[in-house]
Amino acid sequence: MKLSGKIALVTGAAQGIGRGIALRLAKDGADIALVDLNLEKLGQVAEEIKALGRNYTVFAADVGDRDQVFSAVDYAHNQLGGLDIMVNNAGICQVKPLMDVTQQDIEHIYRINVQGTLWGIQAAAEKFQALKRKGKIINACSIAGHEGYALLGVYSSTKFAVRALTQAAAKELAMHGITVNAYCPGVVGTDMWVEIDKRMAEVTGAPIGATYEKFVSGILLGRAETPEDVAAFVSYLASPDADYMTGQAPLIDGGMVFR
Repeated sequence: MKLSGKIALVTGAAQGIGRGIALRLAKDGADIALVDLNLEKLGQVAEEIKALGRNYTVFAADVGDRDQVFSAVDYAHNQLGGLDIMVNNAGICQVKPLMDVTQQDIEHIYRINVQGTLWGIQAAAEKFQALKRKGKIINACSIAGHEGYALLGVYSSTKFAVRALTQAAAKELAMHGITVNAYCPGVVGTDMWVEIDKRMAEVTGAPIGATYEKFVSGILLGRAETPEDVAAFVSYLASPDADYMTGQAPLIDGGMVFR
């Protein structure tokens, strides 16, 4: 198992892509610190990790709160004996015309998607340096971090910001042997996309399901992405195979956006 002996922390691990990443890293041999606000669903993922024979911890944290993120990292270290991989996966979406966005709207999504990623980078880097480990930081970006989308403008801007943080952190932390990369999924069949489709229908008047089908029909490989598709790529970024890669935010979208 390529991650045997490694310890990974995954935020937003209670469902969707985060759950998929946590399970894949566990299957690859890592012990997992599961972080989310939904303790009930987090407990279910913990049972799945346990069934794989891996050690785990569960910690409730709001990633938009810097102190809570640092506490989650400290807890993972204390309970599992270290930290090698930080996956800043937690994030939210927002469907709204730019002309209707309020100050509260933008402050809320930036608090989670941008500040939450920054706090995760800070906390992980501080821990890696204290442990004298060459750790890996892996951030959740999106196709919307490469191309702005109508009605997803503010969300897109947060993902462009994640790419910028990823590049800047890679440049600042390379001297410590810490790599920083991101992953950019497309249309993943999770609860987030159910909500996006619902909100798109409300704004545009399209039938429920029409927006989702429109986006999926544009995927060259002919199907929606799964959390397992994303998790397989994150597994690569977390593994020794990606030791010489840093500052990158590759697309893994089945053929939607080309850069």
